[in-house]
Amino acid sequence: MPGQRSHPSEPPRPASDGTTGVYGITTAAQLAGMSVQALRLYERKGLLEPDRTPGGSRRYSDADITRLRRISELIAEGINLTGIGRVLGLEADNAGLHADNTDLRTRNATLKTTNAALQANNTRREANDAPPPGAGARRRTG
Repeated sequence: MPGQRSHPSEPPRPASDGTTGVYGITTAAQLAGMSVQALRLYERKGLLEPDRTPGGSRRYSDADITRLRRISELIAEGINLTGIGRVLGLEADNAGLHADNTDLRTRNATLKTTNAALQANNTRREANDAPPPGAGARRRTG
């Protein structure tokens, strides 16, 4: 029809946050470049957990599609599904540790800045509390 554009080769737009299940199993399989049966198998093996609608239909997120593509890469490298589960778990652990490390580095830098400011303030107070030069203890004579 004139005036209407159809782009069947374009994938659907991603969910706003990337973690909300928005794609049905057929669309998810197409986006990941694999069969619907493969997606069901990977779910049975615990490699991913798609969201479910109240009626029980699977809904895949952009994060699920990325994970499916990673599974595909690992299969292409010759890793079996049990090994893939271990690799994905270790990658998730590594990402968590990296995030924790980044947070700790940021907190450490903040603490160093705060410590330097406190030391400078302490130095100023000590200078203000010091007796003036030459004002040592005087003895009374009498």
